Amino acid sequence: MMAQSRYPEADEQGIVLLDKASEPSRETLKHLIIGSPKAVKSTINSLQVLGYAQVSDWSQLIPTANPGEVMSILSRNIMVQ
Repeated sequence: MMAQSRYPEADEQGIVLLDKASEPSRETLKHLIIGSPKAVKSTINSLQVLGYAQVSDWSQLIPTANPGEVMSILSRNIMVQ
């Protein structure tokens, strides 16, 4: 069995040759927070403090069918391999 290199192969000019199978692609990931307005706002603020997403990245609070419950949605494009 041949050992795989940690480094990508390069051609004679030093141009890196990418393996299409290992090339990352982009996908949309959606986060949904559901709870009381206070809990949803608190979670959104906590995620901002952690540096994950800005408060303005989230949707406005959207009422659900349950009284006193709201939801907010965040869509992000992420790289997946």
